[in-house]
Parts: sequence; C-alpha cells; structure tokens
Amino acid sequence: MKVTGTPDVDPYKGEREGKLREVGNQAVWSLSSCKPGFGVDQLRDGSLDTYWQSDGPQPHLVNIQFRRKMTIQDIGIYADFKTDESYTPNRISIRVGNHFNDLTEVEQVDLNEPNGWVMIPVLDIHQRPVRSFMIQIAVLSNHQNGRDTHMRQIKIHSPVQDISAAKHPSFTSVDMSQYATLR
Repeated sequence: MKVTGTPDVDPYKGEREGKLREVGNQAVWSLSSCKPGFGVDQLRDGSLDTYWQSDGPQPHLVNIQFRRKMTIQDIGIYADFKTDESYTPNRISIRVGNHFNDLTEVEQVDLNEPNGWVMIPVLDIHQRPVRSFMIQIAVLSNHQNGRDTHMRQIKIHSPVQDISAAKHPSFTSVDMSQYATLR
C-alpha cells in the first residue's frame, strides 16, 4: 500500500466522535535501538517536535506488547520528510502476533515523502480489525537510503464497543416496563 502523510489527517477524529480510543498507554513499548534521549518517552510524549531516533542496523523495530488481547483498528504514525529527510521511513512493515516468535506481517506500507499523520488500517484477511497481544512496526528502509530513522509519534487505535441504551429495546407495555431499568 502506498500512502502519503498529510497535515490534514486528524488522528484524534475517531476519538472525538467516540468511535475509537487510543490504547498505546496500555502497552509496554520497546525499541530495537535508540540514541540516548531519543527513545520511547519522546515517541509517546504527544509532541510533534520530539522523536525516536534509531541507532543500529535496519530493520528498526518498535515493539508494542499488551497485557491482554487487544482489538487494533489502525496505527497512526507522524512523519515529516521536510524536517527529517533521509531519516524519514520509506517502507514500513506492520506485524501482529501473540509474542515475538509468531509475528505475521499484516501490512507493508510505502511512504512517499510523508508530511503529517499516516493512518494505517490493521485488518485481518476478513477486513476486520486485528486482535493481538503484540504489534511490531518495522522500518525496512528510509528515504534517500538513510541508515537511522526518526519517528515523531505513534498512536494505536482500538474500536469502541457501542453498548448505549439506544441499542436496547424500549418496552411499551406496562407489564414489561418494569424491566426497563436496573435497580
């Protein structure tokens, strides 16, 4: 899949509408490598001015492990080619599984000089959100054959289950109305 990050993509839209929630704070994050002061804290601090910088051979890995199986609908990655140039990811692989030893690639994305949020759907073969204990984001290559990579932010979105009262039947008879509320 080829995508271009744009400044007008809003990773918070689904959260504001009550359709998605960001679940990255429920996970344990680890990196294959990082320069001192440019690690997970910068990747998750909410600032587009800070970033993770890898420090080692490719592929560069971001590992996201959950305590329980999570439903993951999409992953948002903020990348800025104009600022980061050869540090900007060019090809990314999204892998899911229960642990490090059973990861399966569900998506491979080519980023074309991204400038903003790139939203990557994480769907199974039936086009439904993936359920998984672990996600791995692998940077396979960078623009201009760069060695190390910069990622400014990553958001992990899970769908919100709608259990509102509107989905439950409303009783119209007097006999059944006693069951309309819990006591």
